[in-house]
Amino acid sequence: METLETKSEKVTEKKAGTSKVNQLRGSRKVRLWVIGILMLIVGIMFVFWTKARIALAAIFITLLAAFGLEVSQNDWDLGTLMKTGSFQESKVARDAVGNVLFDKLGNITTDSSRGKTADEYNCDDFSSQPEAQAFFEKVGGVGNDVNRLDGNKDGEACESLPKTAK
Repeated sequence: METLETKSEKVTEKKAGTSKVNQLRGSRKVRLWVIGILMLIVGIMFVFWTKARIALAAIFITLLAAFGLEVSQNDWDLGTLMKTGSFQESKVARDAVGNVLFDKLGNITTDSSRGKTADEYNCDDFSSQPEAQAFFEKVGGVGNDVNRLDGNKDGEACESLPKTAK
């Protein structure tokens, strides 16, 4: 029979493995390669699968648009775009390398002066533990704790902060 400690270690190991997937997903180079490979697969299918050429052409055009947006480091928050109707106001802020910026609530921000990359936040950026916890969970939790808000990996971020805002 497994002990509680052994089960906890396995859960931590499983969540740590998720971190590598999230890191790959967050890499601009990996996203470009994945889109490129998908375009190649769709192109090959277009040649051999004549009955589905219209659908494959539409998929290829969509992938081409995604590739173009990723190369140019452009992205728009669709929720903000629907509310404001302005592409300028809904453009997602990125740093020089192309990483998406987040505000203190863990939301993707469209204002570069209000955001940082997820790995630039630390416990000093938050006024209370619940605020840090909300950010921690929104940007990936234990499986994507790139800034080590949860040092002991128990799922609770910045335990040393007060439980209520000052």
